[in-house]
Amino acid sequence: MSTTELRAGIVGGGSIGVAFAVTFARARWRVRVFDPSTERRDVVLAEVRMRLDELVHHGLLDETSDQVAARVEVVDSIEAAVADTDLIEECAPERVEIKRELFAQIDRAARRDAVIASASSFLAVSKFVDETLPGHTRCLVAHPGNPPYLIPVIEIVPAPFTSQDATQRALALFAQAGLKPVLVAKEVEGFVFNRLQGAVLREAYCLVRDGVASVEDIDTVMREALGMRWSVMGPFETVDLNTRGGIASHAQKMGPSYGRMGAERGQNDPWTPELVARVAAERRAALPLDEWETRVAWRDRALMNLIRYRRGTSQSNRED
Repeated sequence: MSTTELRAGIVGGGSIGVAFAVTFARARWRVRVFDPSTERRDVVLAEVRMRLDELVHHGLLDETSDQVAARVEVVDSIEAAVADTDLIEECAPERVEIKRELFAQIDRAARRDAVIASASSFLAVSKFVDETLPGHTRCLVAHPGNPPYLIPVIEIVPAPFTSQDATQRALALFAQAGLKPVLVAKEVEGFVFNRLQGAVLREAYCLVRDGVASVEDIDTVMREALGMRWSVMGPFETVDLNTRGGIASHAQKMGPSYGRMGAERGQNDPWTPELVARVAAERRAALPLDEWETRVAWRDRALMNLIRYRRGTSQSNRED
């Protein structure tokens, strides 16, 4: 099936629902959006258009706003939103009872082969779907970065009862929508995105509480240091490139200090030799040590390009 034929149904017309409408429509999908609030339904198209205009302004859309917006339709029922769609994205509030009822309605109305996904940030799908739902095997979580038309990672989190076919179709469909799907192999609260974000936030709050640094100084460290690196590399590649000999050498030298910092916060999760070996093996498969110097040079060029861009943006903002 070509992407021009794909259809998405979005249940929930808040900020995430609108963002998904932009994402799918930009990928040339046909999109139908439903929200139970008449007031929300009345503003969805205007909000979609506003976001599309911003993408055009920044050179991030290869069509006109009118062309993309024409693919989005607001409808007045769940049934109309999900009928004959390939993928349904539920974007309701993070409440079990709401999602349970919505999934029951969606399952009754959706095509039998449609994937039903929730944009849940913390709740695993098994918290609000069980095996009494006829279509439970095609249900999963698809948690986006916000907004997904700018932050393309989307976490695909199947339940133990989700079929392999539904999981693979979800991965393929979201990839066709221009996103970067990441498979979360186990249902854990917060998945990967919010567990990583939560770890940073917990420590940031503790540092403020303990009088170590101010809110602004902590944000400065993130914005001007860690955030710079993490915008071009993940945490594993960052430390892999920070230490000659790679991540195994880093763990040997720095692991005890990180262990003491964790213990200070009541967390006892040491980097065991077996765990370090597993991580190092994945890094060495991605980057053999004889290519380490070349990748370090790539990192430096990437940061130079980022710094140059940020300086140019800062100058442009001053001129505006």
